[in-house]
Amino acid sequence: MWKLKTLPLQTASVLFGLVLLSGCSDNQQSAQQRQMPAPSVSVISVNEEPVGQYSEFVARTEASEAVSLRARVEGFIEKRGFIEGETVQKDQLLFLIDQAPFKATLSQAKANLSSAQAEEIRAKADLKRGKELFPQGHISKSDLDKLISMEAQAKANVEAAKAQLETARINLSYTEIRAPFSGRVGKATYSVGNLVGPSSPALAELIKLDPMYVNFQINEKELISYQQTHGRDGDTNSEFDLSLKLPNGSTYPEPGTFDFADIKVDETTGTVNLRATFPNPDKLLLPGLYVTLMVDSTKKENMPLIPQASVQENQQGRFVLIVNQENKVETRIIQTGRRIGPMWVVTSGLQAGDKIIVAGLQKVRPGVIVNPTLKVINTTTGTLSAPQHVKAGEKTSDVSSEAQ
Repeated sequence: MWKLKTLPLQTASVLFGLVLLSGCSDNQQSAQQRQMPAPSVSVISVNEEPVGQYSEFVARTEASEAVSLRARVEGFIEKRGFIEGETVQKDQLLFLIDQAPFKATLSQAKANLSSAQAEEIRAKADLKRGKELFPQGHISKSDLDKLISMEAQAKANVEAAKAQLETARINLSYTEIRAPFSGRVGKATYSVGNLVGPSSPALAELIKLDPMYVNFQINEKELISYQQTHGRDGDTNSEFDLSLKLPNGSTYPEPGTFDFADIKVDETTGTVNLRATFPNPDKLLLPGLYVTLMVDSTKKENMPLIPQASVQENQQGRFVLIVNQENKVETRIIQTGRRIGPMWVVTSGLQAGDKIIVAGLQKVRPGVIVNPTLKVINTTTGTLSAPQHVKAGEKTSDVSSEAQ
């Protein structure tokens, strides 16, 4: 049989004391927790502000007008009348091709015309005399027909000489290559003294920077949805505000307008090409820039706005921590829409008057009672400050009474 071993009296006393001390420690810790003050947090009252439908598109700028300057006649470049990269005015002389051979051709054409006109005068006179002599039997019918034919040939020669003269004048005018519109001219391909002609590459490129086109695409689903809602002939420019975000993140100061929509859907991409026009008086925009086109509806709807810093995310989605009327923390799942500066539009989950925690999130968890301080937020900068009706240093610990 087993025999129970009895512990020495001294050892039993020590163990009993440790048990008593442990119980006292737990009781003291619980008491301390009950005596700890509620953690302080900063909250804001959710406000609703008018927000329109918003979309962003990757877009690319394009010159509203562009032309490749080419030689239409052959000759040596005699003069260049611009500085590369500078702005030129309409009809400004850009290139001058040697005019000497074309002036000589023009003089020859003028002489040919004078000769043809003199021959026409002689042929008309011969025909007149022939018509007078034919009734008297002095010339035959065959001779009269020859005079008529010679007179007609002389008229045709005059018309041909006039055409040659006009061609010579046109070719002479082609020696002066002028700007068809005001714009900025690029790098010259040829310098003075080079031989150029109709088969030569472009001498330079001229582009118009004001206004500037912005090309973008929308998918076919968005197009159909818009046409079903607004119709095909709606005034698009009155329904949307257009703005640009530049590659460095800044916003372009000039507003834009819709300018063009393609007549078909691209079969490969399922998109429709659209174009907007933006004034460019300072020539800040250049062709080929990748920009972000921001389209904001002019029709607004009141929706909650909250700071992005107050939004957290877990497996269920985005959420915020709110403070109820008993100053207890609750979790609220939300759906977010567009971003406006430091703020986020909430499409569902919040309503005006809800108090959300914006500072002190790391100190709380759902179910904890907190000591909230009401703040207001600058929707442009995202900075927090005390409400104007709350004095400096005064805390609004009772959120529900503050809301009232």
